Amino acid sequence: MFPVTGTSALILAVVFGFAFGWLLHRGRVTNYDTILNQFRLRDFTVLKVMLTAIIVGGIGVLALTQMGYAKFHVRDANMLATIIGAAIFGVGMVLYGYCPGTGLAAIATGSVHALVGAAGMIFGAILYAFSFDWVRANILSVWKLGKVTLPEMVGVTPLAMYIALAAFAVAVFWFIESRRVERR
Repeated sequence: MFPVTGTSALILAVVFGFAFGWLLHRGRVTNYDTILNQFRLRDFTVLKVMLTAIIVGGIGVLALTQMGYAKFHVRDANMLATIIGAAIFGVGMVLYGYCPGTGLAAIATGSVHALVGAAGMIFGAILYAFSFDWVRANILSVWKLGKVTLPEMVGVTPLAMYIALAAFAVAVFWFIESRRVERR
C-alpha cells in the first residue's frame, strides 16, 4: 500500500466524509423522529445501524491489523471518565436528538435545529478544553486501568470478541424483527 498524505489525504477525507454522511442519511438516522423514536423504544433503526457499523468496522479493523496494514494504538482505559462522558453524551443526545455525526449530517440536509445544537457541541468542547487541567487531576486519575483492551480484560482473542459481538448483533436483530412481526 502507498502512504496517503497532503492533498490526496484531504480529498479522501472529503470523499469518505461525504460517503459517511450519505450512508447516515440513507439509514434514516439524520431524521430527528427516527432518533427520538429509538429512545421511545418504537423504532430500532438507530440500534440496527450502529450495530451494523460496529460489526463491519470491527471486521475491517481486525482484517487490516491481521494483514499488517494497521495497528492498534491503545489509550488508557479511564473508567470514571468513560462513565461520566457516556452519561453526558447520552443526556446530550436525548436533548439534542442527534449524536455528533448524525447532527452534522442533518445539518447537510438543511436542518436548522441541528445547526443550533452543533453550536452547543462546540461550546461544550470549549468548556472541556478550559477545564481539562481539573478533569485530568480529578477524573482521569481515578479508576485508571492503563492501556488495556476489552479482549485482554476478559481473556479472549480479538477474533473471539468480534464473533461474540456479531452473534449478539444477530440475536438483537432477530429479537427486534420478531417483535415487529408480532405487533403487526
